[in-house]
Amino acid sequence: QVQVVESGGGLVQPGGSLRLSCAASGSIFSIDFMGWYRQAPGKERELVAVIRSGDSTNYADSVKRRFTISRDNAKNTVYLQMNSLEPEDTAVYYCGARLSRDSRSSSYFHWGQGTQVTVSE
Repeated sequence: QVQVVESGGGLVQPGGSLRLSCAASGSIFSIDFMGWYRQAPGKERELVAVIRSGDSTNYADSVKRRFTISRDNAKNTVYLQMNSLEPEDTAVYYCGARLSRDSRSSSYFHWGQGTQVTVSE
């Protein structure tokens, strides 16, 4: 069994910062990548940032130079540092991890439950 759990959301004023954390736990052999996604009301879920096993990263254009994704491999944890937040960043942020549970298993994607980020005065 694998769990992916996010934390760190909340209410912040425009221009402020938040740091999200996501930990994968349980029976994990290897992690291909972990990423952050978000879904605003009435919109589809979109990729925010992803970090792969070799530490390569990709960001949505809308968050480049404001958000930074990083990981702690020893803790199977990924972070999203969000600076210069804008009202348009308001959404439920989900963590996703594609991982395998043993050396002979295929990799599967696991979602966290999501954490709300609200940017407002």
